[in-house]
Amino acid sequence: MRVKRLRTRVAVFALIVFIGVVLDRITKLWALSTLSDGKNIELVPHLLSLTLVRNPGASFGLGSSFTWVISVLACAACGAMIAAIKHTKSLYWTIAFALAFAGAFGNLIDRAQYAQGFLNGKVVDFINYGWSVGNVADIELMFAGIAVVCLILIGIPLLEHADE
Repeated sequence: MRVKRLRTRVAVFALIVFIGVVLDRITKLWALSTLSDGKNIELVPHLLSLTLVRNPGASFGLGSSFTWVISVLACAACGAMIAAIKHTKSLYWTIAFALAFAGAFGNLIDRAQYAQGFLNGKVVDFINYGWSVGNVADIELMFAGIAVVCLILIGIPLLEHADE
């Protein structure tokens, strides 16, 4: 029974990661082909538009001088999430980890693919909120963060205790 539950969690994790990464890649390729000439598509006037930006840093461009550090931390986080699904028994935590992995891995692909040195590539951002520009991977990371906070607040344990 325990192996079956692990297989189910691994399958759910893999499916969410696959869908998340594919969705991120497709939208970034679309943005590169459609918005690369400086085009701006306004969706909601003064609130939401599509504008191509190549971001070397993290959120709000923070850490743009340390892109390789952000990349190494993303690799470590991805490894930690894979290890975590082996230890949690919760499908909810597995889903949260899968969303976080998909987002981190999606942006890590950009950092590797567009690198001119060791993992120092820029991330393709195109969803302009007016105060920040992001991408689908960032949305996945945001939903993962919200899920983690909710799981903690409602008391769903990450790990089962030995006496359960």
